[in-house]
Amino acid sequence: MLNGKQRRYLRSLANGLPSFFQIGKEGLSDHLFTGIDEALKVHELIKVNVLKTCELSLNEIEVEICANCRCELVQQIGRTIVFYKRSSDNKIILP
Repeated sequence: MLNGKQRRYLRSLANGLPSFFQIGKEGLSDHLFTGIDEALKVHELIKVNVLKTCELSLNEIEVEICANCRCELVQQIGRTIVFYKRSSDNKIILP
């Protein structure tokens, strides 16, 4: 579980990151969960954009991704969501 200081630090790191995935009208799938999980293993911190054509709410998407990929929600601004998952090599050192 991340505390406030760690979330703030991760938000600052995510500021310059490009979005790794876009979720559109197809919604969530096993293939998407696999891709997000692999990206989290490599990068630890990723951004996901949710397009307006997506039928699911942002909260449903956040809960499903966190549950299936075992990651933590860092931030949601507009339709952009940032997730973090600590990897075995710990590329990001949290304060």
